[in-house]
Amino acid sequence: MDVPPAEPGSPPAGPPAPVTGVPASATGLPASAGGVSASVAGVSASAGGLRASAAGVSASAGGSARSAGAGGVGLPRRVHAGYALGSLATGAFGTVPGLLLLPYLTDTLGVAAGLAALLVLLPKAWDVLVNPVAGRISDRTRSRWGPRRPWLLGAGIALAVLFAAIFAAPFGVGPAAGAYVAVAFLATATAFAFFQVPYVAMPAELTDDAAERTRLMGWRVAVLALAILISGAVAPMVVTAGGEGVAGHRWMGVFVAALIALGALGAFLGTRSAATGTVTATEPTLRAQLAVVAADRPFRALLLCFVIQSAGVATILAGVSYFAAQILRDPTTGPTVLFACFVGPALLVMPLWTRLGTRLGKKTALVAASLLLAAGAATLVAAPVLPAVAVYAVVALLGVGYAGQQVFALALLPDCVAASTARTGRRQAGVFTGLWTAGETFGLALGPGLYGLVLALSGYVSSATGTAAPQTPTARLGVLLGFTLVPALLIAPATLLLRPHPYLPPPPPPAPTHLVDHGVVAGTKAAKTHGKATTSP
Repeated sequence: MDVPPAEPGSPPAGPPAPVTGVPASATGLPASAGGVSASVAGVSASAGGLRASAAGVSASAGGSARSAGAGGVGLPRRVHAGYALGSLATGAFGTVPGLLLLPYLTDTLGVAAGLAALLVLLPKAWDVLVNPVAGRISDRTRSRWGPRRPWLLGAGIALAVLFAAIFAAPFGVGPAAGAYVAVAFLATATAFAFFQVPYVAMPAELTDDAAERTRLMGWRVAVLALAILISGAVAPMVVTAGGEGVAGHRWMGVFVAALIALGALGAFLGTRSAATGTVTATEPTLRAQLAVVAADRPFRALLLCFVIQSAGVATILAGVSYFAAQILRDPTTGPTVLFACFVGPALLVMPLWTRLGTRLGKKTALVAASLLLAAGAATLVAAPVLPAVAVYAVVALLGVGYAGQQVFALALLPDCVAASTARTGRRQAGVFTGLWTAGETFGLALGPGLYGLVLALSGYVSSATGTAAPQTPTARLGVLLGFTLVPALLIAPATLLLRPHPYLPPPPPPAPTHLVDHGVVAGTKAAKTHGKATTSP
């Protein structure tokens, strides 16, 4: 149930009370962590497990002393794991439509490439309006489960059911089938907004300790990488095993729906013992909240950069199946291998990105990762004359850049939110994350739309047989350029938006050394050097 809005002109709320995980009053509402504070410094994953670092503090999954969480108590591992499971849902929905929906429309349902691009773009463009509303509603929700967890359960289950419905194809193939997909995709995107926005806003309320929140993000990003890898690599295999065409996509829809439901239930149940936020003062209207966010120049620049780059990444994902079939001439195993090469490095290179981010700062590391991603995409223009193994190696290089681009963009978001919370004293994490997820969703939808437009302009021929039709050299050129130069021209120039805004102070200098005066015995060798600069360890 929503609470009434605060009175216009009311003073900002005072500093948020620390979360203790103990009910704050007889009403049963838990104490709130209030605003968002420290940010994610970087996340790394290794074969031995998960590792997250913040301000030089790291912990391995093998088990090390936990940082104190809210109220001086570290979050249990079950909360880390439970919250991270939610990334099964966000990773699956963020990956599979961008990877398979456009080819499903053009090569299975027989929808023309230009129309298919619009059908993929418009439902997600709707999320630009829905996400901020979802954030405000979750900010003001009252329940015995806190403001966020009810949405994890309700919207998460709805998301799973509606995702399976996208690929149910009750009208067979043709224009009616395309219209059905658009409506089902619109409903699914709406459910996703009401799941993702509360989910992204939760870490600020689960703990008020910077290192503990970083560790929580470490689990989340590792599970997210696994979810993207599993859903993106296995989903095409399920389509093939299910008999290709409409039947294969129906089985794939059920498989991904089960993955989403597992993630939603895991996040809901896994966080039941953790502290949750409660309703505090916010701006009186959604327009006032959006005005505060719009006035935040660093957030605006970061958001615009991330949206453009997300469109570039989504263009690559949308072109995987086309690139494998038309350029590599391997429509069966090519998409799975390409996707594994693109996402797999995220599980291996996180420690390297973490160290680089600690040394250079998150913004500089984000720029470096983005340029590496763009350079790899541009290099693939030469794919028609390269051996397949070289193409896969370059795609792995793209994956290295992609890992850093995702981690550092996500790590800079809470910095912007924390600065706004400290400045205004009002809790608006939901609106910030609502706009962020709206932008990300729009970018992920814009990518397939752009790729579909390139296909349409190059004369790509659609098919209703479940397999791609023979294409002209011009159409194959469109497949290549849409997978390479188009994303490169989106990702690299977007980094210029970050130049004027120092999101973080420079990395802290090394710990100062201290002169130590040790007692010595006169006449000894030590006495000869006594008084010279020595440092404590």
